[in-house]
Amino acid sequence: MTAALFACGAGVGLGLFVIGVVLHRAASPRWRIRLNPRRLSLALAAVSATAFVTGWPVGALLVGGFVYATPTLLGGKRLAERTIVRTEAVAAWTETLRDTLAAAAGLQQAVLVTAEVAPAAISHEVATLADRVRARWPLPQALRAFADELSDATADLVVSTLVLAYERRAGNLAALLGALAHSAREEAAMQRRIVADRARIRAGVAVVTVFTLSAFALLVLFNRSFLRPYDSFGGQLVLAVVGAMFSLGFLTLHRLARLPVTERVLTAGVRPSAALGSGAP
Repeated sequence: MTAALFACGAGVGLGLFVIGVVLHRAASPRWRIRLNPRRLSLALAAVSATAFVTGWPVGALLVGGFVYATPTLLGGKRLAERTIVRTEAVAAWTETLRDTLAAAAGLQQAVLVTAEVAPAAISHEVATLADRVRARWPLPQALRAFADELSDATADLVVSTLVLAYERRAGNLAALLGALAHSAREEAAMQRRIVADRARIRAGVAVVTVFTLSAFALLVLFNRSFLRPYDSFGGQLVLAVVGAMFSLGFLTLHRLARLPVTERVLTAGVRPSAALGSGAP
């Protein structure tokens, strides 16, 4: 009885700790929680079905969590490809801006011209930037809003350069934009090499995830007596520990397979001069 009370108390304490961490991260802009309605519906359906078939509250929550997280675990390549395409699009837009400036156009006029030929991956953001320029927004303010919408470290460097050049009337802006574009393309190439090297890790994550859920489903459907020890309170505690270990393993595999995200250098409240002077790459 004492052990059961201790286990319940530990579980409540752990649950409160997890809730506190989630609420703290949800309050931070960097940790915004965005729930996918479709995935959430599937996860809730999986929770209900598992609870009905097995009667295990812990097992139902674990299955629901796996169902919700599986697209994220298996979708790392797609997300990485979107990141690379956006980096390449920023590089192409920077080159177009450089070429337009080389034709003796002013910075504001160059922004308006490039909006018509911007790469598809960032065409909406560039068009919005051009609309703000036409609406007579101050160019530094419009560029910072553009950087926030892209939320990309490479775009931050380009925007910081443009803002500083506009405010300080820099004379070698075209050459500097050319160097930034070259650096962005090199970064995209490096990211593609990383994605290729980690393809086996992503495949391992997919195989482990599919086999784990398949083995659990087969045991529940065809060998229910093998899982009977988990029907007790102690069995649910053991299942919670096993589930936590599997979850930690899946999270570790996902982190290994994920493309490293470069920290932004231009965030809300940070001026471009401060960002570039902080030693950020």
